[in-house]
Amino acid sequence: YVEHVPKKAVELCAAATQKVSFKDWWWKARLGKAYYQLGLYREAERQYLSSLKDQDMVVTHLELGKIYIKLDQPNKAVEIYEAASRTHPAETLLLLAAARVHDMVNNTERGMAAYKEVLEIEASSVEAVSCLASHQFYSDQPEIALRYYRRLLQMGVQTAELWNNLGLCCFHSGQYDMCLTCFERALQLSQDDTTADVWYNIS
Repeated sequence: YVEHVPKKAVELCAAATQKVSFKDWWWKARLGKAYYQLGLYREAERQYLSSLKDQDMVVTHLELGKIYIKLDQPNKAVEIYEAASRTHPAETLLLLAAARVHDMVNNTERGMAAYKEVLEIEASSVEAVSCLASHQFYSDQPEIALRYYRRLLQMGVQTAELWNNLGLCCFHSGQYDMCLTCFERALQLSQDDTTADVWYNIS
């Protein structure tokens, strides 16, 4: 797997699984991952489901959900994540995975609800705060978006993209005195791939 030779990984995992009498959840999960790399999604699904019968692991639920997304079954992926969340109620990775799928299918309301639930458990989740901020900005609520972006600053995030978004929020909320300051800070932190975006917003 590490050397990106999934066929060899399948052979090794299959032999190891047989050696332990098909009772080791870890080898079944590795076999599922190797099948996933080969694009054999149904075979991977069977291995992950078998692995979950032996040991209920969060990472296996996450990998299983990825299969259904590849199979263009996002609702099934959400079902997997939400069912696993009931078994592991404090696991934010499952909530974040479900929120991403909701975003992907434009189910914004449920996606934002999931991100808020993440923050109730883990207040320092950068992904959840960022997604909520972006949603508020594009919902014509720049003042609320500004609060979320400032929260990211308090959490120690310092990127050109963040300062760029802060500048846009200040502009659209009428705080013009802070707007250019934020864009100047964005230019200081920007790399070649982000500088043009910052100058575009300044203009």
